[in-house]
Amino acid sequence: MAAEAPGTTRPAPPAPIEAVPVRHPGRWIATAVIAVLVAMFVHMLATNPVFQWDFMLDNMFSPPVLRGARTTLIMTVLAMVLGVLLGIVLAVMRLSPNPVVSGAAWTYIWLFRAVPRIVLLFFVANLGALYATYEFGFPFDRQLMDLFGFDADLRLFGLDGNQIFAGFTAGLIGLVLSEAAYMAEIVRAGIQSVDPGQTEAASALGMSRGKTMRRIVLPQAMRVIIPPTGNETIAMLKDTSLLIAVPVTTELNFQLRAIGSRTFQIIPMAVASILWYVALASLLMIGQYFLERRFNRGFGSRETRAQRAAREAREVGSQK
Repeated sequence: MAAEAPGTTRPAPPAPIEAVPVRHPGRWIATAVIAVLVAMFVHMLATNPVFQWDFMLDNMFSPPVLRGARTTLIMTVLAMVLGVLLGIVLAVMRLSPNPVVSGAAWTYIWLFRAVPRIVLLFFVANLGALYATYEFGFPFDRQLMDLFGFDADLRLFGLDGNQIFAGFTAGLIGLVLSEAAYMAEIVRAGIQSVDPGQTEAASALGMSRGKTMRRIVLPQAMRVIIPPTGNETIAMLKDTSLLIAVPVTTELNFQLRAIGSRTFQIIPMAVASILWYVALASLLMIGQYFLERRFNRGFGSRETRAQRAAREAREVGSQK
């Protein structure tokens, strides 16, 4: 270490930095306003006699309402499962190089995305007036039998349209037809997010197009498909309340509204309906969270803010 020259003075050490914290008065004002609004809302819920909390709790778990909740969940599951399956078929058709197949899928998606779901449900519920009976068998059997002088009926069986397009079945058909159009676009986006090199590698190994789609493309596309599909499932749960247009009398919203109309307690039953849908949607959100976490495995771990700051500090230090 070199000695200091005589007569030189060592510079004084720098004074410590007095850091003044940045003040955010707007945050405190916003916090106070929000706290006052929340307190006013809680006070209204606790003191307003219109809510009739005792009456609501006594009726929101009655047997008809519990059966309605079961019907709502069954309808949601069936509509989503069938809608996803039909959506996958439509997405594959939409990506087909055949213009006729692709055009047919595009037309379906365009039509059923444009029609409001409640309008579609009302239309499906009245299809029985358009086709009263559906008969299956040998065509023109009556004319042929008369031609050859025989008296026979070659119809195998017949269905009553007024029974098919009514109640639970009509609601399920309408929801599936509508949901398939949205799921087709979600699946198409997921398929197109997969690197084309994956498909080329599968083709080089001799895999068929269908096997490539099942084994290679769709498993990788699930990371993109799952989040919007979860949102669609929650939306489907809420849209089951539209089945009142069919109507489906065993549905949750219908039962709660029936109790409110019969007892003239509209507000308590409306609040009960809100609480039911919030609870059911929350369960679906929890399931969506775990599904997303499962399909995100292998695509990088989440980095906390402290880890990100430490990494950036190391990078800056290495560049000096």
